[in-house]
Amino acid sequence: MGGFTLDFGPFGFCERFEPYFQPWTGGGRHFSFFNQPLAAEKNFESFCSALIPLIATDQAAVEKLGLIQDEFSTVMQTKLTDMWSRKLGHAEFDSDLLQNLFKLMMMTHVDYTIFFRELSKLPDNASSLTASFYTEPDEDTMIEWQAWLNGWRKKLPSANTEEEIMSKMKQVNPKYTWREWLVVPAYKQAEQGEYSLIHELQQVFSEPYGEQGKEQEAKYYQLRPLELFDVGGVTHYSCSS
Repeated sequence: MGGFTLDFGPFGFCERFEPYFQPWTGGGRHFSFFNQPLAAEKNFESFCSALIPLIATDQAAVEKLGLIQDEFSTVMQTKLTDMWSRKLGHAEFDSDLLQNLFKLMMMTHVDYTIFFRELSKLPDNASSLTASFYTEPDEDTMIEWQAWLNGWRKKLPSANTEEEIMSKMKQVNPKYTWREWLVVPAYKQAEQGEYSLIHELQQVFSEPYGEQGKEQEAKYYQLRPLELFDVGGVTHYSCSS
């Protein structure tokens, strides 16, 4: 419509938490995990510019589109703070608490999906979160984790029971998510005309927020194996653009 091309190239899944994660070799930070809101805004600007020729003769429509475009960053920020609050089970956004969490997650190399799912169980002790850690923290780090956890628990809404809070958190913190090291064997198998893994993944990921069975948990609710870090085609790949 606007003479631009859209790149539907390789995509990746953030497992070990890194704010500037992106899997493309030489990709830079502009499309990284925490820069997605800015990338979305740039894409929305391009979309709006493509609409202008279609409504150029309607000044009121042009002005309305401009207002919508100007509000994008504000709406995005509101949605983000709401998302983080819901993932933490809180009624109000606490920037300091969240920033301290990010620091600890990076320090301990935490699995993004597993961490928030384990947090959804409302643990009292930080040791309950270690199932999401890729590295074993030292004693001082665990003390920091416990202090953060204590502060987090104090901000849980007193108007709700723990069962209600857990239920709400599990509705926004999936247990199962796509992971490249799970997908690769499935499409390699499919290349040989065998689709059983594809169908199995389809079944598991059709209910990402459900607990599902012990067999699915043992197979799909797992940290990435250490031998699958820094493997081309799994942890990083070239971009088609």
